[in-house]
Amino acid sequence: MSVDNCLIIGGSHAGATLAASLRQEGWSGKIALISAEESLPYHRPPLSKSALNGEKEGSEILIRPADFYKKADIDVVLGARVLKIDRVDKKIALEDGRELSYSKLALTTGASVRRIKLPGIHLPGVCYLRDLQDVHEIRKYIGNGRSAVVIGGGYIGLEAAASLRAVGMDVTVLEALPRVLARVTSPEISEFYARVHREEGTRVLTDVSIDRVAGEGSVTGVHLADGSYIPADLVLVGIGVSPATGLAEAAGLDVDNGIVVDEFAQTSDEDIVAAGDCTLHYNPIYKTTLRLESVQNANDQARVAARTICGKYQPYRALPWFWSDQYDVKLQIAGSCAGFDKVVLRGDPKSGRSFAAFYFSGDTLLAVDAINQPKAFLLAKRFLSEGKTADPLKVVDETVDLKDVFFDPR
Repeated sequence: MSVDNCLIIGGSHAGATLAASLRQEGWSGKIALISAEESLPYHRPPLSKSALNGEKEGSEILIRPADFYKKADIDVVLGARVLKIDRVDKKIALEDGRELSYSKLALTTGASVRRIKLPGIHLPGVCYLRDLQDVHEIRKYIGNGRSAVVIGGGYIGLEAAASLRAVGMDVTVLEALPRVLARVTSPEISEFYARVHREEGTRVLTDVSIDRVAGEGSVTGVHLADGSYIPADLVLVGIGVSPATGLAEAAGLDVDNGIVVDEFAQTSDEDIVAAGDCTLHYNPIYKTTLRLESVQNANDQARVAARTICGKYQPYRALPWFWSDQYDVKLQIAGSCAGFDKVVLRGDPKSGRSFAAFYFSGDTLLAVDAINQPKAFLLAKRFLSEGKTADPLKVVDETVDLKDVFFDPR
């Protein structure tokens, strides 16, 4: 009689949560969590914040301690890279030559950093930021009085810039588009963050084209296409990520900007589930497919996947939410603003550091960006999950209680 055996590929948030959830849901078979990294699964948001600036070490950001996996009888295989999935014989091949069999397989492979091609990009001191190993490399070049160029004005780039400023570095952010955060938020939020970073001493340059990275032996600076030169002891590239779908694609699973899964986190193979940044799923709240890069999605979808493996089918229906910490500014996002055609502001983003932006498509509220306004975030998260919208006239009137801004349009 064969023994049930679940293999989880990827030591991500989703992988760690899925492993733990399997035991919580009653899975009595074997569980192996296979990670290419040398560390136990850890929280990734601190990588651009407290881990980067040295406030926390890798051991302080573990999702769960080593004892947990031992007590839960979860075999954690570190430093192991998976080369191939054989769906016919239900086994995987590792880089070291081993083969492991499965009855159920979970893909929690996350995402990989996007890389750029520039002369000099391979010089020591040019770094990317995705994992703990990257953090250890970056910290070799960090120090009070040193200078850094951050390529990319998205959330990761801006968070890293804030962390580098916190340790006394001279920081310049280079963004190719006309504004920071251009792909993910409104002009009002972009202008706010550009202002905050400049107030904190960060140089923010937009509409920038880079010619080459300078240096001999190690990086010394960046040459821009307009002829200007920015000296740097560190060049940190943060231009986004791509879903890690190579294994799934090679195995013949449905892939479309992510591993395609149904509402139960099931792939096109009934014995394979997937969760986290690597997946594309249908969201019933927004009635569209989404690929989300967030801890919330990774954890929630992983719990659904674990239930599916255990035969407890519960559809995934979660409102996306995100956060970003930069300086003394906590941004909390409830919902997804994709497709918005109107932004209504509650408070003034041009002065101070507290306001909220409400995103609408027609009369439908899509999302709320709450800047140092936890109440606005919590109410938006609750009411958006319930299908409610908001009255724009009440949104702008700060004398109206926030809870009275929302209403059921049905």
